[in-house]
Amino acid sequence: MGQTKEPDSVALIVGMLSMRLDLFDLAAERMQALWGPIALQSDVMPFDATDYYTRQMGPALRRKFVAFARLIDPGQLAAIKHQSNALEDRIARCAAGRALGVDRPINLDPGYVEPSKLVLATTKNYSHRIYIGKSMYAESTLRYHQGRWQGWPYTYPDYAGGAYDDFLTRVRDFLMQHRAPAPTTPAGPTTDF
Repeated sequence: MGQTKEPDSVALIVGMLSMRLDLFDLAAERMQALWGPIALQSDVMPFDATDYYTRQMGPALRRKFVAFARLIDPGQLAAIKHQSNALEDRIARCAAGRALGVDRPINLDPGYVEPSKLVLATTKNYSHRIYIGKSMYAESTLRYHQGRWQGWPYTYPDYAGGAYDDFLTRVRDFLMQHRAPAPTTPAGPTTDF
Protein backbone atom coordinates (compact mmCIF):
# COMPACT_ATOMS: atom_id res chain seq x y z
CA MET A 1 0.00 0.00 0.00
CA GLY A 2 1.31 3.42 -0.91
CA GLN A 3 1.88 6.02 1.75
CA THR A 4 -0.10 9.24 1.43
CA LYS A 5 1.54 12.64 1.43
CA GLU A 6 0.51 16.19 0.79
CA PRO A 7 1.12 17.35 -2.81
CA ASP A 8 4.21 19.38 -3.59
CA SER A 9 3.61 23.06 -4.23
CA VAL A 10 3.16 24.27 -7.81
CA ALA A 11 3.56 27.56 -9.69
CA LEU A 12 0.32 29.42 -10.38
CA ILE A 13 0.07 30.96 -13.85
CA VAL A 14 -2.68 32.86 -15.62
CA GLY A 15 -3.02 33.17 -19.38
CA MET A 16 -4.69 36.43 -20.36
CA LEU A 17 -6.41 37.06 -23.68
CA SER A 18 -7.70 40.45 -24.84
CA MET A 19 -7.75 43.04 -27.64
CA ARG A 20 -6.46 45.73 -25.27
CA LEU A 21 -3.08 45.78 -23.56
CA ASP A 22 -4.33 48.08 -20.79
CA LEU A 23 -6.67 45.30 -19.64
CA PHE A 24 -3.64 43.05 -19.12
CA ASP A 25 -2.26 45.67 -16.73
CA LEU A 26 -5.58 46.10 -14.95
CA ALA A 27 -6.05 42.34 -14.55
CA ALA A 28 -2.48 41.89 -13.31
CA GLU A 29 -2.99 44.56 -10.65
CA ARG A 30 -6.21 42.93 -9.45
CA MET A 31 -4.76 39.41 -9.53
CA GLN A 32 -1.83 40.48 -7.37
CA ALA A 33 -4.34 41.62 -4.74
CA LEU A 34 -5.72 38.06 -4.79
CA TRP A 35 -2.65 35.86 -5.21
CA GLY A 36 0.38 37.98 -4.36
CA PRO A 37 3.21 39.45 -6.42
CA ILE A 38 3.92 38.43 -9.99
CA ALA A 39 7.32 36.79 -10.41
CA LEU A 40 7.42 36.32 -14.20
CA GLN A 41 5.65 37.76 -17.23
CA SER A 42 5.68 36.72 -20.86
CA ASP A 43 5.89 39.04 -23.81
CA VAL A 44 2.61 39.98 -25.46
CA MET A 45 2.00 37.58 -28.34
CA PRO A 46 -0.52 37.47 -31.17
CA PHE A 47 -3.31 34.97 -30.63
CA ASP A 48 -3.85 33.60 -34.12
CA ALA A 49 -3.91 29.80 -33.77
CA THR A 50 -7.72 29.82 -33.71
CA ASP A 51 -10.60 32.25 -34.18
CA TYR A 52 -12.67 30.49 -31.50
CA TYR A 53 -12.97 33.63 -29.32
CA THR A 54 -13.42 36.25 -32.06
CA ARG A 55 -17.22 36.50 -31.90
CA GLN A 56 -17.23 36.81 -28.10
CA MET A 57 -14.05 38.88 -27.63
CA GLY A 58 -13.37 40.67 -30.90
CA PRO A 59 -10.59 40.51 -33.53
CA ALA A 60 -6.82 40.88 -33.22
CA LEU A 61 -6.59 39.19 -29.84
CA ARG A 62 -3.30 39.02 -27.98
CA ARG A 63 -2.01 36.67 -25.29
CA LYS A 64 0.11 37.34 -22.22
CA PHE A 65 1.01 35.11 -19.28
CA VAL A 66 1.92 35.89 -15.69
CA ALA A 67 3.29 33.59 -13.00
CA PHE A 68 3.03 34.33 -9.30
CA ALA A 69 5.85 34.32 -6.76
CA ARG A 70 3.86 32.52 -4.09
CA LEU A 71 3.64 28.80 -4.80
CA ILE A 72 0.28 27.12 -4.21
CA ASP A 73 -1.21 23.79 -3.26
CA PRO A 74 -2.65 22.31 -6.50
CA GLY A 75 -5.87 21.61 -4.62
CA GLN A 76 -6.58 25.38 -4.70
CA LEU A 77 -7.08 25.46 -8.48
CA ALA A 78 -10.90 25.21 -8.47
CA ALA A 79 -11.23 28.10 -6.01
CA ILE A 80 -8.74 30.17 -8.03
CA LYS A 81 -10.75 29.54 -11.22
CA HIS A 82 -13.87 30.87 -9.46
CA GLN A 83 -11.89 33.98 -8.43
CA SER A 84 -10.59 34.54 -11.97
CA ASN A 85 -14.11 34.17 -13.39
CA ALA A 86 -15.39 36.76 -10.92
CA LEU A 87 -12.53 39.09 -11.88
CA GLU A 88 -13.37 38.69 -15.59
CA ASP A 89 -16.95 39.72 -14.77
CA ARG A 90 -15.80 42.79 -12.80
CA ILE A 91 -13.53 43.91 -15.63
CA ALA A 92 -16.35 43.41 -18.17
CA ARG A 93 -18.55 45.75 -16.10
CA CYS A 94 -15.92 48.47 -15.55
CA ALA A 95 -15.59 51.44 -17.91
CA ALA A 96 -12.51 50.07 -19.71
CA GLY A 97 -14.25 46.74 -20.30
CA ARG A 98 -17.53 48.23 -21.47
CA ALA A 99 -15.71 50.55 -23.89
CA LEU A 100 -14.70 47.58 -26.05
CA GLY A 101 -18.30 46.74 -26.91
CA VAL A 102 -17.75 42.98 -26.66
CA ASP A 103 -19.30 40.42 -24.31
CA ARG A 104 -15.97 39.31 -22.86
CA PRO A 105 -13.23 41.95 -22.95
CA ILE A 106 -10.68 39.71 -21.22
CA ASN A 107 -10.25 35.97 -20.72
CA LEU A 108 -8.32 34.80 -17.66
CA ASP A 109 -7.21 31.16 -17.68
CA PRO A 110 -5.52 30.01 -14.47
CA GLY A 111 -3.46 26.88 -14.24
CA TYR A 112 -0.28 25.62 -12.71
CA VAL A 113 3.13 24.38 -13.71
CA GLU A 114 4.75 21.49 -11.95
CA PRO A 115 7.96 19.79 -13.06
CA SER A 116 6.22 17.26 -15.30
CA LYS A 117 3.21 19.15 -16.66
CA LEU A 118 1.06 22.20 -17.24
CA VAL A 119 -2.47 21.90 -15.84
CA LEU A 120 -5.27 24.29 -16.84
CA ALA A 121 -8.62 24.81 -15.12
CA THR A 122 -11.88 24.96 -17.03
CA THR A 123 -15.61 25.14 -16.43
CA LYS A 124 -16.26 22.61 -19.20
CA ASN A 125 -16.22 18.83 -18.84
CA TYR A 126 -14.94 16.55 -21.59
CA SER A 127 -13.50 13.06 -21.98
CA HIS A 128 -9.93 14.05 -21.03
CA ARG A 129 -10.86 16.37 -18.15
CA ILE A 130 -11.05 15.52 -14.47
CA TYR A 131 -13.49 17.00 -12.00
CA ILE A 132 -11.59 18.94 -9.31
CA GLY A 133 -14.52 20.08 -7.17
CA LYS A 134 -16.56 23.27 -6.90
CA SER A 135 -18.06 22.78 -10.40
CA MET A 136 -14.61 22.93 -12.04
CA TYR A 137 -12.53 20.61 -14.17
CA ALA A 138 -8.84 20.44 -15.08
CA GLU A 139 -6.68 18.93 -17.77
CA SER A 140 -3.01 18.20 -18.25
CA THR A 141 -2.54 20.44 -21.27
CA LEU A 142 1.18 19.82 -21.80
CA ARG A 143 3.72 17.41 -20.39
CA TYR A 144 7.40 18.13 -19.85
CA HIS A 145 9.26 15.14 -21.24
CA GLN A 146 12.83 14.66 -22.46
CA GLY A 147 13.64 18.32 -21.85
CA ARG A 148 10.75 19.88 -23.75
CA TRP A 149 7.03 20.65 -23.57
CA GLN A 150 4.86 18.20 -25.50
CA GLY A 151 1.17 18.32 -26.32
CA TRP A 152 -1.50 15.66 -26.32
CA PRO A 153 -4.03 14.96 -29.09
CA TYR A 154 -6.50 17.26 -27.31
CA THR A 155 -4.07 20.12 -26.54
CA TYR A 156 -5.26 23.57 -27.64
CA PRO A 157 -3.52 24.60 -30.90
CA ASP A 158 -1.87 27.69 -29.38
CA TYR A 159 -0.32 25.61 -26.58
CA ALA A 160 0.65 22.75 -28.91
CA GLY A 161 2.40 25.12 -31.31
CA GLY A 162 5.30 25.84 -28.96
CA ALA A 163 4.87 29.63 -28.75
CA TYR A 164 4.54 29.48 -24.96
CA ASP A 165 7.29 26.94 -24.28
CA ASP A 166 10.02 29.46 -23.36
CA PHE A 167 7.81 31.14 -20.77
CA LEU A 168 6.63 27.81 -19.33
CA THR A 169 10.24 26.65 -19.03
CA ARG A 170 11.12 29.85 -17.15
CA VAL A 171 8.21 29.16 -14.77
CA ARG A 172 9.31 25.54 -14.36
CA ASP A 173 12.87 26.69 -13.53
CA PHE A 174 11.49 29.23 -11.03
CA LEU A 175 9.43 26.50 -9.39
CA MET A 176 12.38 24.12 -9.16
CA GLN A 177 14.46 26.83 -7.45
CA HIS A 178 11.78 27.82 -4.92
CA ARG A 179 9.79 24.74 -4.02
CA ALA A 180 10.27 22.62 -0.96
CA PRO A 181 8.90 19.10 -1.08
CA ALA A 182 5.79 18.47 1.00
CA PRO A 183 6.22 16.49 4.20
CA THR A 184 5.00 12.92 4.29
CA THR A 185 1.75 12.50 6.20
CA PRO A 186 2.40 10.22 9.15
CA ALA A 187 0.46 7.00 9.15
CA GLY A 188 -2.52 6.91 11.50
CA PRO A 189 -3.08 4.33 14.20
CA THR A 190 -3.29 0.77 13.01
CA THR A 191 -6.55 -1.10 13.26
CA ASP A 192 -6.86 -4.82 13.74
CA PHE A 193 -9.37 -6.45 11.43
